[in-house]
Amino acid sequence: MSAERRRVVVSWSGGKDAAWALHVLRRDPLVDVVGLLTTVNAAFARVAMHGVRVELLRAQAAAAGLPLHEIPLPWPCTNEKYESAMANAVGRIREAWRTTHVAFGDLFLEDVRAYREERMRGTGLEPLFPLWHVPTGDLSAAMLAAGMRTWIVCLDPKKLPRELAGRPLDRELLDALPAGVDRCGERGEFHTFVTEGPMLNQRIATVSGEVIEREGFVYADLIPA
Repeated sequence: MSAERRRVVVSWSGGKDAAWALHVLRRDPLVDVVGLLTTVNAAFARVAMHGVRVELLRAQAAAAGLPLHEIPLPWPCTNEKYESAMANAVGRIREAWRTTHVAFGDLFLEDVRAYREERMRGTGLEPLFPLWHVPTGDLSAAMLAAGMRTWIVCLDPKKLPRELAGRPLDRELLDALPAGVDRCGERGEFHTFVTEGPMLNQRIATVSGEVIEREGFVYADLIPA
């Protein structure tokens, strides 16, 4: 008797780790990826943390051939409001898409994993971490080798030079990262947006917009071309 395939939704930010998690899951014969799940700042129509325009995430979802479930969040958003919105969304996707699992692109932060596992408890969905403990140097090299094209859309200026915002995350930039900065930015050093890769059937066309600093982070705007 063959094993039943898991119906998985990927927690989606538009960045490289979520995109690579999608790629890994799609190569697993026991997984059926049924959709993407993202949080959107309702006041600005941008991804809650990365600051990317929601139109670009919709373009990614179309290029991945998957539906995108958007969770609108108020601004400002308390933890209580965030968790309530997430719980409601999880209930909807479980029913609408017959989802069994939610996959996250987390790499090694135990507290983040524990938080996600706690939030999933009692929802009827199980968390998956397909990239867990993959060495980040190996992971970044595999992404480049597979033809992924990613851009730094948000960075912490206390950890990285401001001028790296808006730059492509290529081999040259990876090799020049300061000591102590994770090569995948797992400790919040930087966040990315993917425009090309094996999980997308076409390139996401963008042009560079302004670079601004807000609430202690530097954001590089990407505009749909």
